[in-house]
Amino acid sequence: MHSYIYFDNPATSWPKPDCMIEAMIAFNKTVGANPGRSAHRLSIEAARILFDTREAIASLIGADDPETIVFTRNATEGLNIILHGLLKSGDHVITTSMEHNSVMRPLRALEREGIELTVIPCSRDGEIDPDDISRAIKKNTTLIVTTHASNVTGTIMPVDEIIKIARRNGIIYCIDGAQTVGSVKIDVKKQDLDILVFTGHKSLYGPQGTGGFYIKKGIEKRIKPLEQGGTGSRSEFEEHPDFMPDRFESGTPNTIGLAGLCASVKYIDRMGIENIREKELKLTKLFLEGISSMKDIRVFGVDDINRRIAVVSFNVFGMTPSDVSYILDRKFNILSRPGLHCAPSAHRTIGSFPEGTVRFGFGIFNTEEEIGFAIKALEKITTGHKK
Repeated sequence: MHSYIYFDNPATSWPKPDCMIEAMIAFNKTVGANPGRSAHRLSIEAARILFDTREAIASLIGADDPETIVFTRNATEGLNIILHGLLKSGDHVITTSMEHNSVMRPLRALEREGIELTVIPCSRDGEIDPDDISRAIKKNTTLIVTTHASNVTGTIMPVDEIIKIARRNGIIYCIDGAQTVGSVKIDVKKQDLDILVFTGHKSLYGPQGTGGFYIKKGIEKRIKPLEQGGTGSRSEFEEHPDFMPDRFESGTPNTIGLAGLCASVKYIDRMGIENIREKELKLTKLFLEGISSMKDIRVFGVDDINRRIAVVSFNVFGMTPSDVSYILDRKFNILSRPGLHCAPSAHRTIGSFPEGTVRFGFGIFNTEEEIGFAIKALEKITTGHKK
């Protein structure tokens, strides 16, 4: 048991499953070698760990080929590979006003290099109207990129409808799944998804410094790699390999981190994403109902619990988010995140810019007792503030 309550799971999930930690320790103790760079048994074992991780992630998201899974340091790197590698001057890209800076900042940089950018305004609850995306499409539209679920409001985007729009118009659709892969059911094959970017350290309960993306076969040829270098394959050539996944993976990988990620992904698979989703929504509903009568608290996001993930942003009237988060930490041992959450456009959309909000994010290791304690803590904060 910890002396504090951790509600900062949208930034990084914690605690981690024991199996993840054990897998990383085991790698360092018994393997430790560089995958693909030698022919000895330890190098082969390291390569097997990478392949097992690709297989585990592919199985989790419904991909039929592990080689469509590319490893990166995080979702940010994956998004940069996709955006900088695909888009060129004269291309048009569509995104939404609810995006994380991992999408917005690369797009703004590319805008200065000649791409055309359309940012579709979302509602005050963080919702997007798919028809607005349809109306924004032009002859030179190359890409649609959206978050799967907002890291600010928890609002889930209508990705299936957007996929249909992309298919009808022959446009690539990239989903930023940083907040959803591992907690919301995704089947890239059934949904006919082009690109899904994920990170290891959030809903997959893996270590920091792990992540990657799924890419539908054939699309990878349209994306120029950001890096070239050693891959352990085709070493006789000075030209970088063009086959998957080596096309996008250069240099020594984070094998110890991916060993941990493999263990945590299998842990998630054993638990069942449907069961995880059910528990997270139960905790979210319990919290929202518990604070619904507190008139001094404003909650952001949609009312329909089924159209959000376990992320709740709120503010206490008359108090800054930083002050509320500080009191929660120092007086009640509740760890939250105040501010803009690396998504200033989202906060402008919902009307909480420039101070932002207090954000709670619930995970599989949180309990109903913790939710009840947090509700009582907020009651005391709001009552004390009135005095």
